[in-house]
Amino acid sequence: MIVVAALAAQAAEEAHGAEASGVMSDPGLYVLAAFLIVLAIFWRAGAFKALTRALDGRGRKIADELNEARQLRDEAQALLAQFQRRQREAESEAKGIIEQARRDAQVLAAETRDRIDEQIERRARAAEEKIARAEAQAIAEVRDEAAEMAVEIARKIIRDRMDQGAQAALVDRAISDIRAKAN
Repeated sequence: MIVVAALAAQAAEEAHGAEASGVMSDPGLYVLAAFLIVLAIFWRAGAFKALTRALDGRGRKIADELNEARQLRDEAQALLAQFQRRQREAESEAKGIIEQARRDAQVLAAETRDRIDEQIERRARAAEEKIARAEAQAIAEVRDEAAEMAVEIARKIIRDRMDQGAQAALVDRAISDIRAKAN
């Protein structure tokens, strides 16, 4: 169409050069006439209908793309909401797990403290029993030693002061008395 208009303008200039006066010498008139002729040819050939159909088809295509874009946006928003909900659920679950772990740790710590206290108490009792046995053994040893020393001293005293027969009977009786007391 532009080419036809340009040719018409060129023809108008040539005609303008040949005839310099009058209404027919205006090149704008020739351009207008050529433009109107081209429009008439296009209208007759159905170019406007084809152009209208092409524009309508392009408009429908754009509308379809816009609808598809809206659907995609809606799907994306739904997915985003779903992921956000899952994230909140996961955070809530994580908090629950952490709280449960804290409670379990406190229970475990209390049980461990109880076991340690029990073990300390058991060891303290064992140590006290050991000390009591050692004291009893030491007392028994001291008694035995004291008894033997007393017997020995008594023998010496009796030997020095008594005769042989009375001395032996007295020593035997003292030894048996001391042994009876020690056991």
